[in-house]
Amino acid sequence: MRPEILFPLFAPVSTLKGVGPKILPLVEKLAGPLARDMLFLQPQGLIHRRLTTAEHAREGEVQTLKVRIEAHFPSPRPAVPWKIRAYDGTGFLTLVFFKGQSPHLQRQHPAGVERIVSGKVERFGGELQMAHPDYILPVERAPEIPEIEAVYPATAGLSSRVVRKLALEALERAPELPEWLDGPFLAREKFPPWREALVQLHNPRSEADLMPQAVFRRRLAYDELLAHQLAMAERKLTRRKQPAQPVPDSDTARAVEAALPFALTGAQVRSLTEIRADLEAGERMSRLLQGDVGSGKTVVAMLAMADVAAAGRQSVLMAPTEILARQHYETLARPLEAQGVGVLLLTGRDKGAGRAEKLKALASGHAAVAVGTHALFQDDVIYRDLALTVIDEQHRFGVADRRRLQDKGAAVHLLAMSATPIPRTLELTLYGDLDVSRLDEKPPGRTPVATRASPMPRLPEIVARLRGAVEAGAQAFWICPLVAESEVSDLVAAEHRAEALRKVFGPQVGLIHGQLPNAEKDAVMAEFVEGRLSVLVATTVVEVGVNVPNATIMVIEQAERFGLAQLHQLRGRVGRGTRESACLLLYDLPLGKTAEARIEILRQTDDGFLIAEKDLELRGGGDPLGLKQSGFPAYRLADPVAHRDLIAVAADDARLLLNKDPELAGPRGRAARTLQALFDWKAEGPDAG
Repeated sequence: MRPEILFPLFAPVSTLKGVGPKILPLVEKLAGPLARDMLFLQPQGLIHRRLTTAEHAREGEVQTLKVRIEAHFPSPRPAVPWKIRAYDGTGFLTLVFFKGQSPHLQRQHPAGVERIVSGKVERFGGELQMAHPDYILPVERAPEIPEIEAVYPATAGLSSRVVRKLALEALERAPELPEWLDGPFLAREKFPPWREALVQLHNPRSEADLMPQAVFRRRLAYDELLAHQLAMAERKLTRRKQPAQPVPDSDTARAVEAALPFALTGAQVRSLTEIRADLEAGERMSRLLQGDVGSGKTVVAMLAMADVAAAGRQSVLMAPTEILARQHYETLARPLEAQGVGVLLLTGRDKGAGRAEKLKALASGHAAVAVGTHALFQDDVIYRDLALTVIDEQHRFGVADRRRLQDKGAAVHLLAMSATPIPRTLELTLYGDLDVSRLDEKPPGRTPVATRASPMPRLPEIVARLRGAVEAGAQAFWICPLVAESEVSDLVAAEHRAEALRKVFGPQVGLIHGQLPNAEKDAVMAEFVEGRLSVLVATTVVEVGVNVPNATIMVIEQAERFGLAQLHQLRGRVGRGTRESACLLLYDLPLGKTAEARIEILRQTDDGFLIAEKDLELRGGGDPLGLKQSGFPAYRLADPVAHRDLIAVAADDARLLLNKDPELAGPRGRAARTLQALFDWKAEGPDAG
């Protein structure tokens, strides 16, 4: 139940004064449906309204003047503005009103009266002007004009000043709440009380107050991070309370490992040990296996599945695309089946008698391992005894999808896998409810990818060299740039590039993009994997995550438009075989400092975790690494980059609070419950499993 003290903030935003049917959709789109959402909308800038005279007015600045209205010049036709000439004793100022202002201006501000006017001062043909003053008020109402005014996000039909009024009204509804922060920590950080921090947020006095490191902004960010970490810590505790049948390590897995043509890396041994400890603990496992492309995640998962099979139980590995599922199946099937472990592949393509046969093998337990796509959790798929779900690129699946798969068994263990290295400082925001294993070593025999950069004007030379490589049997990816925030624009760029390359390479050029149906995408990808296409042109919306050992060249067009981590991910698609591989970064001139730094880092290292940290440093705040697309929480007050030093502190604080007061029943615990209700983070909310 939501505490009654929060009811005013959870009232619809339509209850704020001035929010009628006309602007309600605009307000909801800008902030959200609740008064609380308007309270959490942060100012983005400041206006300093300097009091001045016409004689000393500065062109291009927002200023305030005390004037006497001299005369009105009505507009003779709609296209001509209405003008008011005013005088302040030092010079004239013309007030200009466009868009068919009616004679009400003459009634409200007749000649001879004194007014306070405030707005941006400009010169037009030597004449001092103020177009559409922000304020034009009787002198006695001068205190209504703020000397410093916060600027809020605006949208067509909803001005910043209207948004500011709504935010300040929402602030009036904010109650004094019991303190949920630890006293010594509060004092050490010099954090103000919660409501005082909100007052400062909406009444900034300087540009420093707009920065994420302002102490009151850090206070509010910490509150949000703590609410989230509490929810994840509770989720973790709930899972650990769920008993699961222990799965011991097995001779089967040892035999599978012994038959591998390579030795496991130290990181693989360490990660496998951590997974086995979870499986044997008698509690439900929820673990993330994080590692670069090609770091050997699938092999680690395979050995865990072998242990599960030896215990007479079943595992599934779910991948986001059919082609990736097929790739995993080919990796797992031969080693596991050589030790008597039945493996099958189940995708949307399976129909009729063939599908029925596979469902029978799962229901009977004859198949101990199933690899596939969304087909694995359809209603008619029944497992005899599902014990372990392995989810590849888990952020590509919705929460409901992951749950439906895990609901196919009792207290099913979860092993999520991700090939997108996340900086350690951000790990807790995404995976705070999971235990994390890291594969931070490359398997032996992986050929480093030679990374080079070249300006776009050298494109014809690059294509000529690519032609020579293709004639010698090589295959290449060609990634087209992010043209705009639009898949359509990206698609046009990719189509043009594919067309140009077909003039050189003929029909050996394939094209995949986000608007292709999955079946067509898979078909083109399969042609490339099988070597029937030499060059694959792709847009960035496509995760080119398949293993093509023969592909040795990666060309990334306009590389300066990509983030560092994204460039590294793309580069990881080549160098999968034993042949020397190259990644060519094409860039437009002139190259900015940040883009130059990105390219230099890529040339120096292929350590995905180091690159993720460097990417964070280069990007600063905002949405680094496309975090929102990677499943990161949509924080309102916390910036996971600017406030990353607070994340681990909030995680420790949440854990300690729950250790002392598991039910959150004490004074601080009850206050923390109010905090969770304020942000709507719930222990049973969106999770990684």
